[in-house]
Amino acid sequence: MFGVRHRMSRLMDDFFMPSPYFRSESTAWNWNPSVDIYNEDDSIVLKAELPGIDKDNINIDVKDRVLTLKGERSSDNEVKEDSYYRREMSFGKFERRFSLPDHVDPDDIKADYKDGILRIEIPKPETEQPKQISVH
Repeated sequence: MFGVRHRMSRLMDDFFMPSPYFRSESTAWNWNPSVDIYNEDDSIVLKAELPGIDKDNINIDVKDRVLTLKGERSSDNEVKEDSYYRREMSFGKFERRFSLPDHVDPDDIKADYKDGILRIEIPKPETEQPKQISVH
């Protein structure tokens, strides 16, 4: 009974969440880079894994408090398609969007790309504090 239940569970998992080890031709062109976002003292840092991508193929735009990261990784044209035993590396266009906090100045955002890792540093906006006015 356990074996049947296990096989049915796996069948449903494969249907709703296909195994990362099986890629059809159509899924090889659909991918999104992994991203970590974390706080530092004066900034929010976004790090994206973009191995094998030339920095000229990476675009970062900011509009209406949304940071858009897009680009493209080209396929390896040196190897003939019928020479592959297995092909798991993804390629093609990608696009990710991230909401920014209020009052972020897009001119202060910095980006650096090194060893396949894109690091975007977004300065935290200064909190609006009430101004004390002294009475003379």
